Amino acid sequence: MQKSHPKKTVRPAQQQPRQPGLETEMDPRPVFDKKQPVKGSLQGKVAVITGGDSGIGRAVAVAFAREGADVAIAYFDEKEDAGITAKEVKRYGRQCLTIAGDVREENHCRDIIRKVIKQFKKLDIVVNNAAVQYPQAGLEDITAEQLHKTFETNIYPHFYLTKAALPHLLQGGSIICTTSVTAYRGSSHLIDYAATKGAIVSFIRSLSASLTEKGIRVNGVAPGPIWTPLIPATFKPEEVSEFGSDVPLKRAGQPVEVAPCYVFLASDAAAYITGQILHPNGGEIVNG
Repeated sequence: MQKSHPKKTVRPAQQQPRQPGLETEMDPRPVFDKKQPVKGSLQGKVAVITGGDSGIGRAVAVAFAREGADVAIAYFDEKEDAGITAKEVKRYGRQCLTIAGDVREENHCRDIIRKVIKQFKKLDIVVNNAAVQYPQAGLEDITAEQLHKTFETNIYPHFYLTKAALPHLLQGGSIICTTSVTAYRGSSHLIDYAATKGAIVSFIRSLSASLTEKGIRVNGVAPGPIWTPLIPATFKPEEVSEFGSDVPLKRAGQPVEVAPCYVFLASDAAAYITGQILHPNGGEIVNG
C-alpha cells in the first residue's frame, strides 16, 4: 500500500517592506498561544525578552506569563505588536513592561535592565532573541554595511544585555539565547546570518562554563523554519508561500510550538542542563 505524505504548507504570497516585520500584517497570523491552563512552573519569576513584541518572542512572553512569570519585552519600534503581546501577558494576570529602542546600542541594553529592576526589583530569566536576516545570492553580494548590521543586531546585544543583567541574576538564574538550525547546517543565501547564529552557539557554551560556579545556567534554542514576521519581511512573496515545506514535517512551525523549549530551559525542570541547545526544527537532523 502506498504511503500518503502530508501536503506542503502553502500560504498566500506576501511581502513586508522592512524588518523585523509586523505580525498584524501577516496572513495567516502566527499562532502564539494554546490558551492552556496556568501551570505555574515559573511562578514569581521575572523575565526580559528581546524581540518580545512578535513571533517567537511573543510566544515565549505569553508562555512565561501562563507559567506565572512577569515579563519585560524589549522591541525596536513595533508598538502595535508590542501592545498585543502586553495584553496577552496581562490576560494571564501577570505584569508586562514594554521597552522600545535599539538593542544594538549598549547603553540601551543597560537601560532595559535598569527599567526591569526598577519595575520588578529582581530578574531571573534573560532571553536574547532579537535578530535580522538579509538573503543574498552569494558572499560577494554581502556589503560591509549589511555585515556590520547583521552582527551588531544578532550577536552584540547578547553580550550587552547579558553583561548588564549579570549583577542582578542570582543562583538558579537562567539565560536563554535564540540561535538557529543554520548554525549547524549552514545556509547558502544567509551566510552572514548563519555566521552570527554560530557565534551565538559558541557564546552559549563559553558563557555557561563561565557561570557554573555562580549557579546561573546558559542554554539555547535553535529553531528551524518558524512562521514569524521576519519571514514576509525577508523573503520574496513566492518564497513565503511555501516557506518551511522542505523540512521532514513538510511545514513551517508556529511560534507556540517553539515556546515550550524556553519554558523548560527557564524552569527548575532544567536545573541540571547548561551549555545545551534544543532543536525545534521540524525534523532536520543536526549535530550539536
